Amino acid sequence: MPRPEPKTITFSIDGREVQADENMMLVDAAKLGDVEIPVFCYEPKLGAPVGACRMCLVEIEGIPKLQTACSTPVKDGMVVQTQTQRVKTAQEAVVEFLLVNHPLDCPVCDKGGECPLQDISFGWGGGKSRFVEPKRHFEKPLALSPLIAIDRERCILCYRCVRFSQEISEDYQLVLHERGAATYVGTFDAHPYVAPFSGNIIELCPVGALTSRPYRFRARPWDIEGGGTVCTLCPGQCNVHLTVRDERVLRALSRENDGVDDGWLCDKGRFAYQAIHADERVTAPMVRDGGVLREVPWERALEEAAKALGRMGGKVGALVGGDSSNEEAFLVQRLVREGLRSQAVDGAAGLPADALHALARPDLQATVPDLEFAHTVLVLGTEPVDDMAALDLRIRKGVRRNRVTLAVATPRPSSLDPNAALSVRYAPGGEAAFVTALSAALFGGEVDGPARAAGADADAVRSLAELLRTGGAENSAGDVVVLYGQRLLAAGPGVAPALLKIAGGLNVVGRDGAGLLAVPQDANGRGIAEAGALAGRGPGYTPAGDGALDAAGIAQALRDGDLTAVLLVGTDPLRDADDAAGWDQALEKASMVVAHAKYLTAGIAEHANVVFPAESYAEKEGTVTHPDGRIQRLRPAIGRQGQIRPGWQVLDDLAGRVGLDLGVLTGAMATTQLVEAVPFYAGVTLDALGGTGLRWPATDPGVQAFPEPPELAAPTGDLPTLASPNGRLRLGTYRSIWASPEVEVSPALKFLTPKQQVEISPADAEHLGLRHGQRVTVGEGRAQVAATVHLRGTAPQGSIFLQTGIADGSANLLEGPLVPVEARELAVVGAPADEAVAAADAQPDPVAPVQQAPEATDAHETSETDATPEGTEPSPTEGAGPEDQA
Repeated sequence: MPRPEPKTITFSIDGREVQADENMMLVDAAKLGDVEIPVFCYEPKLGAPVGACRMCLVEIEGIPKLQTACSTPVKDGMVVQTQTQRVKTAQEAVVEFLLVNHPLDCPVCDKGGECPLQDISFGWGGGKSRFVEPKRHFEKPLALSPLIAIDRERCILCYRCVRFSQEISEDYQLVLHERGAATYVGTFDAHPYVAPFSGNIIELCPVGALTSRPYRFRARPWDIEGGGTVCTLCPGQCNVHLTVRDERVLRALSRENDGVDDGWLCDKGRFAYQAIHADERVTAPMVRDGGVLREVPWERALEEAAKALGRMGGKVGALVGGDSSNEEAFLVQRLVREGLRSQAVDGAAGLPADALHALARPDLQATVPDLEFAHTVLVLGTEPVDDMAALDLRIRKGVRRNRVTLAVATPRPSSLDPNAALSVRYAPGGEAAFVTALSAALFGGEVDGPARAAGADADAVRSLAELLRTGGAENSAGDVVVLYGQRLLAAGPGVAPALLKIAGGLNVVGRDGAGLLAVPQDANGRGIAEAGALAGRGPGYTPAGDGALDAAGIAQALRDGDLTAVLLVGTDPLRDADDAAGWDQALEKASMVVAHAKYLTAGIAEHANVVFPAESYAEKEGTVTHPDGRIQRLRPAIGRQGQIRPGWQVLDDLAGRVGLDLGVLTGAMATTQLVEAVPFYAGVTLDALGGTGLRWPATDPGVQAFPEPPELAAPTGDLPTLASPNGRLRLGTYRSIWASPEVEVSPALKFLTPKQQVEISPADAEHLGLRHGQRVTVGEGRAQVAATVHLRGTAPQGSIFLQTGIADGSANLLEGPLVPVEARELAVVGAPADEAVAAADAQPDPVAPVQQAPEATDAHETSETDATPEGTEPSPTEGAGPEDQA
């Protein structure tokens, strides 16, 4: 559905003439006239209003009864009154009714001081109550989940949390139990509410009924500060507002930016702030001494690193990844290319530079809001909820509200399959062949051969092409957005030309509301590439010197002895790269490994000679670039922990010691250098970025300055033959949203730390004699991992899927494309996990389980301060991906 064309109308409210868009809800339109109408249940992000609380009653001329402003669209000439005695009486009655059983918890309630109920009671309440009967009391607080506590006697039944679960995240876990005065909020099956976006209901709650367990009793609104920045825990780069007290981050809230996140946060972005202050954090420079990393003064660490790197000169490589800022990536490539005379620098993902350059053309770029308003969206080779969580909600919103036609083409079953008009599976390793087959189907070429090579059904590929051409109707497809995982580019040189051909065939080139949108593997993958940390490319995709090595080439050169040192910035290749065994050998052969890291992950702890502590996103100053080209500003919300220094300063000090003067004295100077070096960043300033960022593909200087990409020719010859599972199974991999060091070290999120599991179809499991929950070994020899069998009815036969990026038993240790799966033991592991219990017990305020329906009592059974530890029931979703939790 295209974006609606706004039509301006004029209406009157309390005697004021106000202009607003036609059909805007009256409660929103009133704000344009500086009139506030109180609401509880209304929240525009939740979609169509329900008018449940009746707090927004107003008088409308010509209508005898009072109307709810939240569900009444404004019309031209409408006359509204909000200050009449009739309206005031009705509003006072609603407030009085809501307070009949609401407890007097304000002095100890976490919502106190920032509570809409408090504000509305003072602003629109009568100031007294006619009720003298004892209030109802329930056992409280109860653990709605290991992350969320619920105080049911505070709940005003606004329905916000249930609507979020049902209509936004679509996990369908929260419901209203019972009826009338006995109504209460809970999960439909009485299990803990564990879902990727569950924390949003805390922020949605207009009273103190839903509170964050990690934040509970930590601070009050009058003794905290706030700082806005950008979360860099995934490529979504959601905007956040951090609550700070005594230089510690105590809470993360959403900071709405419609062009990025639509005002939602995933639970990793909401609760992983605890990792900033975790004991596992590296907060001082470290040098390996006697085989052990020990904290040392900055001078010694810098001298050790500079002395070794300077001595090795052109035999130094560098990888830049993770949440490294644009400025850090820019300075790293300057250090390596100018200071150390080496061209061995690349992003951690190691993707082909020509393909990235060609697909970054401004006229190909779709935006995040385009996913919501396009006629058709194709999700190709990515799982949004894992890879870029904010996009999952945006796609669901488009399908639900705007009737977007969704198609999904992935090797692994997707959580979006139930929303899709068509889902197509191809085999792991068949990515290049599948994109070739889809391109051929769109242009009338040979489909059967490429589809067979991809392990896909040729008729399904043709149906997908027809859907993209027509949008599921008989007319043209209109606006089409192709959301693709950038890891597809690693499948072969034919992927990028096929994607460009698909874009041309669907008429999305240069079309507003349509285009391609890549999901990078790193949080700032696009920015790192544009800043020049890319094999053979300098800042802005300009050509670099000869002898460039990509990530795989750097690993091979280290193993061969052609490189003797490596600089790892924001990445641990043993965890992040596809070939963990190869990188393990490479780092073992290296004479010097210098790491810039926040945590001592396995590769860093085992191989690094020098470790410089890195900033978190809450401490960092600089910029990052969103996958749709939006440059966003990072602003420090807290002081740096321990002895941590700014990343630009560490690189400047290191460069100075190897004889290169970077000329950087402040973070702003690093940004200025970056903007001057990247042609299409022309005109970008920190002030211009403001709080919402700036999309360079939408600026004239950016479009005109973008360098012409190379012509990509489709490879000739036969497509590679897909390995046939002969007693073995094809290996597919994915990275869970929870697979990160930040989740592992955050006390509130530890229960979500993923354990290795092998997703397998029931037919394959039966053939191998395996049962759900059984322990198995995948692989053979030294290249094997232990995992738990996880049956998925929609998993394609002949393939299995394992997780990468986890601390123990990551799938990047395996050697594909075919791997054996063998039973280790016959015992079935119980489905519920113990981690949820442990996580709940570790919380500062013990909470009782949320299993029984509340029973009203005459007095508090459990006070705020004397709740006894009860724990929570084990989560049935531990170890499962978000699509299984939904």
